[in-house]
Amino acid sequence: MDTAGLPARRTVLAGGLAAAAVALSGCSSASTPRATAAAPRPGPDTPEAAYARLMAGNARWVSGNLEHPDRDPERRELVAEAQNPFGVVLTCIDSRVAPELVFDTGLGDLYVLRTGGQAIGPVVTGSVEYGPMTGGTPLIVVLGHQRCGAIEAAYKSLKDDAPLPGNLQAIVKAVEPAYRLTARNPGADPVDTMIHQQIRITADELRANADLAPLVKKGDLAVVGAYYSLDSGKVDVLTGAPA
Repeated sequence: MDTAGLPARRTVLAGGLAAAAVALSGCSSASTPRATAAAPRPGPDTPEAAYARLMAGNARWVSGNLEHPDRDPERRELVAEAQNPFGVVLTCIDSRVAPELVFDTGLGDLYVLRTGGQAIGPVVTGSVEYGPMTGGTPLIVVLGHQRCGAIEAAYKSLKDDAPLPGNLQAIVKAVEPAYRLTARNPGADPVDTMIHQQIRITADELRANADLAPLVKKGDLAVVGAYYSLDSGKVDVLTGAPA
C-alpha cells in the first residue's frame, strides 16, 4: 500500500472537516430564531376563557390589529399528531365569513362547520357534538351573518311557495321554523329578521340537545348564537354568552 501521500490527505481531510464545522455553525446560527420561537399559547379550557379569546380576536379583526397567531410551520408540526381545539364554529358557506379570520385564530384552534344558513341535521349535529363530547371543547358558536344568500333564497321560496331545485330545497326545509317566526313579526327587513331567528333557533336547539345539555348544565360548555356584520367585521352576540 502506498502511504507516501497520507499526511497530505489527512491535511486535506482536516481542512474539509473544519470548513464543514464552520458551515454547520452558520446554519445553526441562522436557525436560532426558529429554535427559540415562543411556544403557541395554550388553548383556553373553560367556556368563559374560550369566549373571551374569540371576542378579543374579533376585536382585532375589526380594528385591523391582527396577530395571525399560530400560523407557521412550527404550529403545523405541533398539531400534526393531535389537536385540541377550544371552540366549535357552525357558520354559513358564505366566502366572506371565515371563522379563523373573523376571530384571528390559528391552526388547530377551531372546529369549523359550514352549511347554507347554518342549517343542521343529524350529520351536522353529530359533527358539532364531536369536540365537546370527545375532547372537552368548551364553546360552540352558531355564527350567522348579514345578507345571507341562503336565508334570502329560502325566505323567497317559502313566501312565494316556489320550491328551490335539487337539494337546495333541503336547506329551505331546515330553516322553515325561522321563516314561520319571521312571518309573524317580519320587522323592517324580513330577511335580516329571519337570519337572526335562524341563529337563535339553531343555538337553542344545540343547547337543548340531549347529549350537549348536560355539559351546558354543568358549566363545561356554552352555546353562543352570534351575528356577523359583513360591513364592519364585528360579531354581535345574540344569545348564550357565558357569564
